[in-house]
Amino acid sequence: MIRIALDGFGSDKAPEPEVLGAIAAVESDEGLEIILTGDEAVLESAFKKNGHMPSRVKIKHAPERITMKDSPSSIVRNKKNSSLRVAYELVKNKEADAVISAGNSGASLAIAMFVFKRIKGIDRPAIATIMPAIGGYTVLIDAGANVDVKPHHLAQFAIMGAEYAAFMKDIKNPKIGLLSNGEEESKGNDLTREAYKIIKNTDLNFYGYVEGREIFNGKVDVVVCDGFTGNVILKASETLAETIFNLLRDEVDKSFMAKFGFFLARKSLKNFKKLVDHNEYGGAPLLGVNGAAFIAHGGAGAKAIASAVFVAKHFVEKGITLNISHKIEANAESGYLS
Repeated sequence: MIRIALDGFGSDKAPEPEVLGAIAAVESDEGLEIILTGDEAVLESAFKKNGHMPSRVKIKHAPERITMKDSPSSIVRNKKNSSLRVAYELVKNKEADAVISAGNSGASLAIAMFVFKRIKGIDRPAIATIMPAIGGYTVLIDAGANVDVKPHHLAQFAIMGAEYAAFMKDIKNPKIGLLSNGEEESKGNDLTREAYKIIKNTDLNFYGYVEGREIFNGKVDVVVCDGFTGNVILKASETLAETIFNLLRDEVDKSFMAKFGFFLARKSLKNFKKLVDHNEYGGAPLLGVNGAAFIAHGGAGAKAIASAVFVAKHFVEKGITLNISHKIEANAESGYLS
């Protein structure tokens, strides 16, 4: 039985998405148990409102809530009974196997660093997210944890991203690309040029520099960048997908023939929407800490929460955190990674 600690007050519309997502997850997978953290009375009321509380869903009382206005440092110091902190402590104390939150990502990073600590050899944990691409998807790392990085940090991200891509895509030797403004070795800036030299000397399947289009065309399995760039790419991509559907809807409404064509193509359009919908992938792992931690989108609905639970379960079963530790150790002898 895999036990997931789920922050019951993380999402923008909490706790309903978390409650409905927990119900959907345990009803779909008998090998799951979910511990929802948060105000016990509020969570019990939400379960009553939405039908029932399955036997494999438990509640851990955590009266404090974290808001987007709370600074990460103050959260670590002052909100020890928050739904987020309590969820992390459950994993630390081996009462749960993984933690998921759709709340403040900065708070998740701060608490993960404080409670879980970093994997030996990792200086900066990073967020790995799934981006839709031709033939499947691409892992983008870092997607927002680190604004300022050094070359060896990018090399560490590459190793962690490779392990996650191998797990998600079920491949043995994922192809790694380093994001730059051109594919020639002379391109890039001081950061990427130095990172290029380091990654090239690891045992990774390093393709070399890639441009932004390679995130979506399937040429590589992992694209490595700093967290500032990665987060801009992530937010822009999410907005672009929404904009495309809104523009398409506006055009369809202009004529009967367009509506008829839309009706005929509805299955294909539905499949396309599924490919670009972040709810399908649920949550992004925070890689590099000593524990399985997932950060879901603030606007996550029940479907996204359930998806995050399933990914977290498989992540634990495959031992990805331990795999990353072994891979970092194997490459650390070069001296380049620190």
